[in-house]
Amino acid sequence: MDARKVYRSAAWLVLACLVVPMFASYYFDDMFSSISYLFENASLTQLGWDASGYGLYASGYSVLCVFGGLVLGGILLDKWGVRVTGSLFVGLMVAGAGLVLWALLGGQSWSLKVAYAGCMIFGLGSEIAGTAVTRSIAKWFKGGPMAFAMGLQLAIARLGTAFALVLSPALVKQQANHVYTLAETARPAEVGMGLMALGLILWAVFVALDARTGSQSDADGSASSSAAEAQDKEVFRLRDVLKVLGNKNFWLLGLLCVLFYSSIIAFKKFAGAILIPRFDIPASAAGWMVSMLPFSTVVFAPLFGMLVDKVGHGTRWMVIGAILALIAHSLLAFAPQGVPFWGYLAMVFLGFGYSLVPAALWPSVPKIVPDKVLGTTFALVNWVQNLGLLSFKWVSGAILGASALNGPFHVELMFTGLCVASVLVALLFMRTSRRHPSLGLDKPNKN
Repeated sequence: MDARKVYRSAAWLVLACLVVPMFASYYFDDMFSSISYLFENASLTQLGWDASGYGLYASGYSVLCVFGGLVLGGILLDKWGVRVTGSLFVGLMVAGAGLVLWALLGGQSWSLKVAYAGCMIFGLGSEIAGTAVTRSIAKWFKGGPMAFAMGLQLAIARLGTAFALVLSPALVKQQANHVYTLAETARPAEVGMGLMALGLILWAVFVALDARTGSQSDADGSASSSAAEAQDKEVFRLRDVLKVLGNKNFWLLGLLCVLFYSSIIAFKKFAGAILIPRFDIPASAAGWMVSMLPFSTVVFAPLFGMLVDKVGHGTRWMVIGAILALIAHSLLAFAPQGVPFWGYLAMVFLGFGYSLVPAALWPSVPKIVPDKVLGTTFALVNWVQNLGLLSFKWVSGAILGASALNGPFHVELMFTGLCVASVLVALLFMRTSRRHPSLGLDKPNKN
């Protein structure tokens, strides 16, 4: 077997190691989504959090990311590489999750503050770890099925969300007139820490593979042989960041990312509090309903990734995905009250959109910037995304906390508006692709 075939075989083993830390991250981030009704009233749990407190906790994920953490992490990725930087931030992700678990089990008056701090650390670690994973996939699958590999990684990671949405209601049984103990409330986080430990082990395996196989392939010249790729190995300089920030295509992708993801990720955080009163269903049914989102991406994200690799037209798929999300949130806002069918139909549309847009968006990033700033660019896109998530998670919690009766409708109006804006930005990006065909945004990836 020649060196290139060895490298390609190792790439799939690398991918298998990379998906587990992301699975754990997605699970931990969404462990309360389908049981967010626990925080409708502070008297429901010994923990004593209400909807506003839970919204504050959830928004903590993005705080350090927004205030410089993501940009610094992206620069470190390009300066130090994924092995050193990724290991640092995977460690922070696990440490932050441990702090959240400690706060949940402690249950003192300071629990919300400590959990908030833990969520900030966990969020920064998760985002840079995710950027390191994406950067690694771009490296290992360059010139090959990159969109498929990214879609497959995203699908398995979102399976962690599905696992959380389905498992949490089973771990914390919905009971009328019951005050949930600290131990009951913390059960999902305990499972999450077990997943984190497994992810940490497999990250170490990836580091060893990347150090051995990746370095050998580079030495053999099998991974990069063209003059263009040699150019990408130029030394990274801080002024390169300014070039990225001056790139109009970066801002279009960043805006699409923040608008689209905010309409889905912020929604998931409060899915139980929205779907249960909106369609008059129990918590377990709401968990299964919203779990259609990540379950659908397990199947469709890799398939849409293959579509982008083989057929191209990535910007067109972004537009279609944004339109599907708009239809979904319009149904959640305006469909007849108390009819679960409309909720399930909305999740079908949202699931397709949640698969289509990322499958085309993330493989577009390496096409608009050189490799030497790829880690920084991925981080900056995530920075813009987290700026929106920080705001919209907090606003969602405030809206739901202010009105138990009309809160679900009002928050869905906000999500619908975000989807309208994401459709407009996607159309602008498609126009840019047609005006600048040299970027190859709508061309198939090589295989």
